[in-house]
Amino acid sequence: MTLTTQAFAQEFECVVEINTDQLEGSSFEYLKNLKPTLENYINDYEWTEEDFEEQERINCQIQILMTSSTSDFTFSAEVVFQVERPIFNSTARTTTVLLSDNAWQFNYPEGKPLIHDELQFEAITGFIDYYCYMMLGYDFDTFADLGGEEYFLKAQNIVNLAQSTAVIGWTRSTNNRRNKNTLITDLVSTNYQPLRSAYYRYHRLGLDQFVDQPKKARQEILTALKSIQEVKRRSTSNYLFDIFFDTKSREIAAIFDEAETDIRLEAYDVLQQTDQGHLSEYESLQN
Repeated sequence: MTLTTQAFAQEFECVVEINTDQLEGSSFEYLKNLKPTLENYINDYEWTEEDFEEQERINCQIQILMTSSTSDFTFSAEVVFQVERPIFNSTARTTTVLLSDNAWQFNYPEGKPLIHDELQFEAITGFIDYYCYMMLGYDFDTFADLGGEEYFLKAQNIVNLAQSTAVIGWTRSTNNRRNKNTLITDLVSTNYQPLRSAYYRYHRLGLDQFVDQPKKARQEILTALKSIQEVKRRSTSNYLFDIFFDTKSREIAAIFDEAETDIRLEAYDVLQQTDQGHLSEYESLQN
């Protein structure tokens, strides 16, 4: 008799790309090692207590543009996170969220180890941990109504820890309302729970049914968009809505492009009132 154990994968399958073209001098050659260091840090750590099988891992791409450096190895960077998940009964994938951050500043001398520590804040790992929990939160929200709450609260805890430091990019700035602090504060606010519930309906009840029941799936997605329209009317900030539509506008246009005329026009009516920033994407829905 042969005994076997079932091996479970970690949560992420992330690829990191780092662009250092804007940095001057040759003393930063060691940064080429930051790519595998970050990938190992993200992909090898167990971020949840859930068992993820290989095909369930969260695909993400992280693009880092190093914008400046100092002689004491303090760097500034701009970062974009793209997160994907599979669509049920399909080989296709959907981008669940696109997040960008133009305010990452950290000190990274050669050989510095990356250590996960939830009790104290450190500028490199704190930033990565925050966005890992954000990506987990968004992903879990697509599979269960408000399913990502646990991970959003972990991200909020990192923001709270950062408040005792002078690290740039972590305070609730009145000059820039689109920052890590505002993002997580909005996500855990009860005011935006209807948006997150619509996010679940869009993915789990809509996209995941699309192959087998396209008409029903479109109706669920239309219902989700109407919910988003309603909560946006009562909202004082467009931040979370802009993230949703920046991620989803092209996908939404494709979903309704082949819908019956009345559904297509109803979708356009909702979208032209709710997402004026992407009207060009929806023009074909009027025809």
